[in-house]
Amino acid sequence: MTHMMFTFSTAFVLGLSGLTFNRTHLLSALLCLEGMMLSLFIALAMWCTQNETMMFSSAPLLLLALSACEAGLGLSLLVATSRAHGSDHLQNLNLLQC
Repeated sequence: MTHMMFTFSTAFVLGLSGLTFNRTHLLSALLCLEGMMLSLFIALAMWCTQNETMMFSSAPLLLLALSACEAGLGLSLLVATSRAHGSDHLQNLNLLQC
């Protein structure tokens, strides 16, 4: 494993651990998800560059487009929950309550 791939996999694991252990605010969870998607994008782009494959060259752009859609959906959910519940604390959200 090269130094660059180790760095990107470490960034992904750090984002995943931040998502699992720091569950207080919805905004911090969204930032951890964005960090994970960014490390996946850079790792996939580096993999396509190193292997010089033209068949998978559009995969990083597709991942980036899906990441932008995920960010927009996450921010809209953040605004909706902060308007409905008054804060973005994850402890206040209850899935069984409408």
